[in-house]
Amino acid sequence: MAPAACSFCEIVAGDRPAAVVHETDDFLAFLDHRPLFPGHTLVVPRTHLVTLLDVPADLVGPFFTEVQRVTAAVTEAMGAAGSFVAENNVVSQSVPHLHVHVVPRNRKDGLRGFFWPRTRYADDDEMAAVAARIGAML
Repeated sequence: MAPAACSFCEIVAGDRPAAVVHETDDFLAFLDHRPLFPGHTLVVPRTHLVTLLDVPADLVGPFFTEVQRVTAAVTEAMGAAGSFVAENNVVSQSVPHLHVHVVPRNRKDGLRGFFWPRTRYADDDEMAAVAARIGAML
């Protein structure tokens, strides 16, 4: 059930305007109203889901197939050399409705890699310990 104030649910319902670029029975893609670059598109499920962890297993493949299709279309339509595809879960998620950003990219376009500082593991042992912790959860 969608919360009363979900702007993406309002777009899906047709109650809020958006520049829709693609839609299926289950998904909608529309231009971000504050794009990093022209063509910056958001892909959302029509069903209100907050994060990737909320997506039912049977919808994961179809959702990312649509993200893949939209990525190809954005890249081609914008004459881009590549793309940046990103999805946030809770932290930095400005709208609490699952959405994947598809941003057309070109070399020297001014967008610099990731938007946060990179770090290093202290040594190979620390890296192995972190890998083991994550692996144990799977």
